Amino acid sequence: MVTAKRADFKRIGEKFQIDQVTARIIRNRDLTEDEEIRCFLSGTLEDLPDPHLMKDADLLTDILIEKIRQKARIRIIGDYDVDGVMSSYILQHVLTGVGADADVVIPHRIRDGYGLNISLVEDAKKDGIDTILTCDNGIAALDEIAYAVSQGMTVLVTDHHAIPFEETENGHREKKSAASAVVNPHQSACAYPYKELCGAAVAWNVVRILYEKLGYPDEKAQELLEFVAIATVCDVMSLTAANRILVKEGLKRIHHTKNVGMRALIFACGIEPEQIEAYHFGYILGPCVNATGRLDTAKRALRLFMTEDEKEAAEIAFELVSLNDERKEMTRKGVEEARELMQTGVYDQDPVLVIYLPDVHESIAGLIAGRIREMYERPVFVLTKGEEGVKGSGRSTEKYSMYERMCECSELFTKFGGHPMAAGLSLPEENVDRFREKINALCPLTPDEMQSGIRIDVPMPVDYVSVPLVQQFSLLEPFGKDNPKPVFADRNLRIRRMWVIGKNRNVLRLSMLSENGLPVSVIYFGDIPEFRRYIAETFGERELELAEQGKKNAIVLSMVYFPKIDTYGGTESLQFEMKFYR
Repeated sequence: MVTAKRADFKRIGEKFQIDQVTARIIRNRDLTEDEEIRCFLSGTLEDLPDPHLMKDADLLTDILIEKIRQKARIRIIGDYDVDGVMSSYILQHVLTGVGADADVVIPHRIRDGYGLNISLVEDAKKDGIDTILTCDNGIAALDEIAYAVSQGMTVLVTDHHAIPFEETENGHREKKSAASAVVNPHQSACAYPYKELCGAAVAWNVVRILYEKLGYPDEKAQELLEFVAIATVCDVMSLTAANRILVKEGLKRIHHTKNVGMRALIFACGIEPEQIEAYHFGYILGPCVNATGRLDTAKRALRLFMTEDEKEAAEIAFELVSLNDERKEMTRKGVEEARELMQTGVYDQDPVLVIYLPDVHESIAGLIAGRIREMYERPVFVLTKGEEGVKGSGRSTEKYSMYERMCECSELFTKFGGHPMAAGLSLPEENVDRFREKINALCPLTPDEMQSGIRIDVPMPVDYVSVPLVQQFSLLEPFGKDNPKPVFADRNLRIRRMWVIGKNRNVLRLSMLSENGLPVSVIYFGDIPEFRRYIAETFGERELELAEQGKKNAIVLSMVYFPKIDTYGGTESLQFEMKFYR
């Protein structure tokens, strides 16, 4: 399907000095006003909304300043994922830097579960903590916060997850927290115009106000943007408006990071700092940080960014990389187990997949759910057997608001939380089947309606693509949620030769000819055996053999592609990454 949104592309191209193809891609991202387009192409920190617009942000920072003056003991309670670690680091770094008596506790994924719990509150009371400051959690911990307040503690919440609500005769009503201040842009009374911030970005906005009130320049807060950027990408937040600016600015800073731990992690991953893109956040650096929270304790990752000792940083960084390698193998096995269950046909009619894998490590349930969602284009919950009942994680599709539907069957859970695209939950084992039945009964869409199909930005002949045009596409970066890499399509491409390359023999190269006879270099990272089977079934085994021998054949394909620039020996040439074929 072609995303064909209308606009005066010629005018946009002339005004912003971009190709009309680039103008079409921008329009496909639902940007219509000139100011929106300007901000998308060249927005700066000056274009960010005023952090004072956040409900309770001034109140929370006033309380913090008073607590700092009183030398009151402050405990930051974060989360064990990338966003939680980065949020915790930002608050700990800033508070201790301005003289606060502050420490950090990150819950253990298996022992404590997500977010604030009664045990953590009791530990804080025993340790003489005066104030609990949450980050990337707390909005749903209503009972735990009420208990902490009853024990004489002050509780301050910074979070970005969905606000708990209850149904009344007048519709949704947000549940009230006993915390002294709650900063979360999703609150209905919050005037901050952009709602899609991650937990680290919410904490960073609080920090901006805190620094301002203590007389520090905003540049001091800007030094922390690399941590906000990696959290934004790894929490799969929308890369639009404010988030787009935060990630762009964070990327600039990480290219020359001064953080000892970040430098060590980049080195351990074998990346050149200047080459880091949003992709490296989401698929290389971020997973290493996440791996500690999954298989060990996220305190190790936090320690990595807090240390000033280069030797210690190097040791922790290599531990994180090793843990991530272990996590990858566990995930691969879990995905295979889930796929085997899917192939039984039991789930064919379920628009929402609830897959119970009791023996899978609970820490990788969300990763497996994400992979299965990609394969079957349906919302997925993967449940595992924990120490106390069943735990699970969900990953959703654009058409299905996961957290909202979970609220409608909340009586089945012992604990749950999340947002439209992802969620976590705990429930008794006897409720697993009931949960599957009810969540599917509540789903307004059929499995077929869940399918998003393949959308292309522009049907563009490969002959039109040039090196300068592909270079211009860098203006569209960073790519991610709500700003995917643009994809194009062309038809009647002929295969001259095809061959497999790579250490693991998992990359397919194709030499092709366009409809007009232009030589085209194509690379494919998908399922090669499936591609060969499709070619053999469609054109015959003989034609497949001829193509693999580099001989004349009758194979003609359409392809969905993304163009790239390949640099070899100082020469730049075009390379087309094939995404889909027919």
